[in-house]
Formats: sequence, C-alpha cells, structure tokens
Amino acid sequence: MGTTPDSDEALLLSGEVEDFGRFYDRYVRPMLAFFQRRVREPELAADLTAETFAAAMVSRSSYKGASAAAWLFAIAHHKLADYQRRGSAESRMRTRLGMEPVEVTEDDAELIRWLGDDVAAKVLEELPPEQRDAIRAHVLEDQDYAEIAHTEQVSEVAVRKRVSRGLKVLRERAGGNR
Repeated sequence: MGTTPDSDEALLLSGEVEDFGRFYDRYVRPMLAFFQRRVREPELAADLTAETFAAAMVSRSSYKGASAAAWLFAIAHHKLADYQRRGSAESRMRTRLGMEPVEVTEDDAELIRWLGDDVAAKVLEELPPEQRDAIRAHVLEDQDYAEIAHTEQVSEVAVRKRVSRGLKVLRERAGGNR
C-alpha cells in the first residue's frame, strides 16, 4: 500500500506523537458523533472517544492493511460493545497511558450533541440513496454485508463498494485526506 506522508496510514504508523495527534484531529469529531448517536450522553460519548483513541495509540503497531479510519471505527465498535456489556466505560487505557478523564463543559456537550444529530444526518442525506442506505445499514445499524446484500438483492461486493464510496465522501466532507 503506498501512503503519502499526510495519509491516515502514514500518520498512524509513523510512531511520532505529533503524527498521531494529527490523526486524532482528523477523526475526533466523527468519533464523537459516532458515540453520541449511540449512547445519547455527551459525557459518555467523550469518554468512549478518549478510550478509543487511547486503545488506537497503544495498539497502532498492530495496524495492518485496511483503511486506518475503518480500523479506528472497528476499535470504537469494540469499545461500545464493552460498554454495553459492562454498563459503563472502562478507564484501563486512560490509566495505562496516564490520561486524565475527559472533562466535558456544557459547550462541549452541546457540540457533541450537535455532531451526533445534525451534522451526521445532513451529510448522510446528501449521499446517493444506495450509498446512504448501505452506510445506514452497515455503520449505524451494525448489519453485516451479507445481510444487507440479501435485503437489497445485490451482491455483497456491491454493498461493500457502496459503503466504501459513501464513507470516502463523508471523510472528504469531514476534512480527512484519503
């Protein structure tokens, strides 16, 4: 895989804290929106976001192949599943990295609510219907590709392309370089 110095993959693999910070800056808002849509509590969304990035930082040496954004969101899905199983977000990674809990001001909470509701919904609505529906089903509703393909009566490859293309547009609109 060829990466440019500014690509997500290059930033993730460089090992430099500043590069990871740039990767973080690209994805913190989409990550907050992802969690806010699911948990509907800004403080919890911020906590799960922090845990996701902490886990990504610790395990970035194991990153291989797939898109860095997809890898990050896979970690987020695991953090959300852990939270749902245990009933609360764990602080193991924060402790391991010596990070303080995230303090969320009312302004921050309002921004997180806004990201979870308005921005994501509006941007998603601007996608072509096939991409929008595939992303909704796969990313928001956690359906697997085979299930979506069966429902839509298309091939799994077609569903993967729809999701991939739609996510690329969303990343570009969110300011990510790919």
